[in-house]
Amino acid sequence: MTKSYDLIVIGAGSVGVPAALYARRAGLSVLVLDRLASAGQGENKSAIGGIRATHSDPAKIGICLRSLKVFREWRSVEGADIGWRQGGYLFPVYREADGSTLRGLLEVQHLQGLNIDWVSPDKVKALVPGIREEGLRGGAYSPEDGNISPLLAIHSAWEAAVRAGVEFRFRETVQRIEVDAGRVQRVVTDKETFACRFALNAAGSAAAEVGRMVGLDLPVFPDSHEAGITEPVARLFDPMVVDLRPTPGAKNCYYYQNSIGRVVFCLTPEPLHPGMDRRSRSSFLPIVARKMVDLLPRLAGIRIRRVWRGCYPQTPDGSPIVGEARDARGYLYAVGMCGQGLMLGPGLAQDLVSVMTKGKPVTELAAWDSLRLDRGFGKVETLK
Repeated sequence: MTKSYDLIVIGAGSVGVPAALYARRAGLSVLVLDRLASAGQGENKSAIGGIRATHSDPAKIGICLRSLKVFREWRSVEGADIGWRQGGYLFPVYREADGSTLRGLLEVQHLQGLNIDWVSPDKVKALVPGIREEGLRGGAYSPEDGNISPLLAIHSAWEAAVRAGVEFRFRETVQRIEVDAGRVQRVVTDKETFACRFALNAAGSAAAEVGRMVGLDLPVFPDSHEAGITEPVARLFDPMVVDLRPTPGAKNCYYYQNSIGRVVFCLTPEPLHPGMDRRSRSSFLPIVARKMVDLLPRLAGIRIRRVWRGCYPQTPDGSPIVGEARDARGYLYAVGMCGQGLMLGPGLAQDLVSVMTKGKPVTELAAWDSLRLDRGFGKVETLK
């Protein structure tokens, strides 16, 4: 006899696990399927842990503000330490064009309730002692952003979901999704067939593949980024530092010091590395180390413990694609997180469960529409 669920989630990652948790707490029966061995083994475990609502898109700002609340309160509400630290985000500015861009975003950010302001060079130097002073013009600073441990967070969310009654099946691959009379009916894996009212595509880099199972063309194209972590050292600075200055091999660079004193870092390569190759390159460390030490010389001499490479499931405009298939009602998708699934996950999960249970998201509909699949994709998210 085919087992039936209200919701089947495809992908046990940064979006899928919180969506499953909130759906179960809303009274839905939930099954999560993942072809990997455990929760968070896709893009989640490659995340560096930054959590910000500092975006230029109103939908992403609102969604991430709710995520921030979830992470900030996780220990008191869920009883688990996920390494949350409210250090803020700082964008130090050395080029007039960057300053104009960041100042130009403040109005829409303030309208969405984001606590962010332009700060003076002296404030930047106080936030990051020893930062390069030559050419410093000031910066944008959002003090309520922060960081978590991606590994602790996904494990804790998985534990909470299991306690709530969510079923997980790992090492099980979805092969097809069956649609009858314009509505999703069943999910077929390499092991079994399950009936459902809703199916959620939260498959990360495999999102396009899962979309094609119902005839959807989801423009999600992974590219790979590298990151690393140092040994623990005494507290040097509080915020995530986002260095917007391009240099050979890198469009930008960002790093922070986590709750146990380790500096976690990443860069956006220039040119990008399309595809899902997760092998580290020998060029990464020389590029990122020069950038970091040039901006903050105090980092010189700190030993690096390890580096890794993961995928950013990108969309053409840098914003997620979220909605319901027109020709397969009940098939939902939350894909193309562009490397921001960790920070979008809880807030987006609240939206998805509200769509399933109340027929509309928590996010204001005008902002929510900016995430739909049939948008123009012409306007790129400035702070993607």
